[in-house]
Parts: sequence; structure tokens; C-alpha cells
Amino acid sequence: MCIQLSFVGIYLEFLFRYNSPLLNTIYLLIMISIACQSILKSSNLKIKHFFIPVFLSLLIPFVIILFFFNAVVVKIDNLFEAKYLIPIGGMLLGNCLRSIIIGLSRFYSGIKKDEKVYLYSISLMGNQISALKPYFKESFIGAITPTIASMATIGLVALPGMMTGQILGGSVPVVAIKYQIAIMFSIFYTEYFSTILSVLFSLKVGFNDMDVLNHDIFISKN
Repeated sequence: MCIQLSFVGIYLEFLFRYNSPLLNTIYLLIMISIACQSILKSSNLKIKHFFIPVFLSLLIPFVIILFFFNAVVVKIDNLFEAKYLIPIGGMLLGNCLRSIIIGLSRFYSGIKKDEKVYLYSISLMGNQISALKPYFKESFIGAITPTIASMATIGLVALPGMMTGQILGGSVPVVAIKYQIAIMFSIFYTEYFSTILSVLFSLKVGFNDMDVLNHDIFISKN
């Protein structure tokens, strides 16, 4: 952790100094790629099968919400300005990891565990989506619940990082609170849509043409 943060600190000085939209964009794509690898490794799913679906599920809501936050909340002219783009992008990505890991791992491990029940449901309903609904619901609720619980206790149990940083930097507490509310909603919606899309985008590689679970998608524990 210390080594990683030290290198990032040096590199961020370089990014902030040159403030190149191209370099900033490349760095964000690298951040998303590293996040995808971490998600899949923790979810016990093979990177070669799931990297592109998870990458897209992160990229789409991340880009939309990040630029919306910078344009509407922060109201900056240059939406690619490094000192806003990278720190805020890092907060969004960092908080998405847990939700997507829980969502993907619960979804596929649940189907693997109850595969006979899943296949029986398909035979009764004649539709894969209907058979997958219980597993999707369980995985989605498990992924989002920790974030909702955290939002419910913010300000009562702990003061969040963005608000604390702004107060220490000299901002008026009311202004700091407004930014913290905005970033918490941004984090929640990024997690919400990323978790949904990660499951939906992965269905094509997670199941074969007969809607049967592909067992070669899991990382062997041997």
C-alpha cells in the first residue's frame, strides 16, 4: 500500500503539471482495467472470459456519472482537468469494487450451487431470464445493502473523507456537506448500475447456447 501510494503521488504530480486530456483519459482506463482484474480475481472468475463485460459495465455508468458530477456539481469548464477527474474518478471506482465483487460472486456461485434447481426452473418456465431472477435479486440486494447501510449512518457514526478533507482545507462545513451528499449519490448510482450491467453483460459468456452454466469460467482452487 505504501509503495503504491508513493508511486501514485509522484505520477499524479506529473499528471497535474501537464494536465493533458489524453494522459488523464489513459490513466482512468488503466484504473478501470486494474479494478476489473481485482474484481474478477476476488469473484473467483476467469479474467479472459469476463474482462470485457466487467470493463464495459464499469466504464459506461462511471463515465456518465463522473462527467455529470464535474459539469453540474463542481461546474468546471475543462471536464478533463486532472485534479478533479482523477480523484473523483478514484472515489467512484474504489467504492464500486465491493458491490460488483459481491454481485458477481453471489450470482454465479448461487447458480453453481443450485444448478439442478436452475435447470428445472428453465424447463418449467421455458425462459432463462425468469429462471435467473431469484439469483439476480439475491446477488443485487447483497451488493447494494452495505452501501445503503453506510449512507444511513454517515454523519452519525463517522464523518466521510471528502467532507473531512474539505473542512480541513478551510471550506465552510455546510458547503463540504453539500459536496459529500453529491458524491455519495454519485457513488451509489455508479455502484447500482455497474452491478446490474456486470451481471447482464456477463450472461453471454457465463452460459452456453443451451442456457447451461459454463463451469470453465471459474478459477480452479486446486
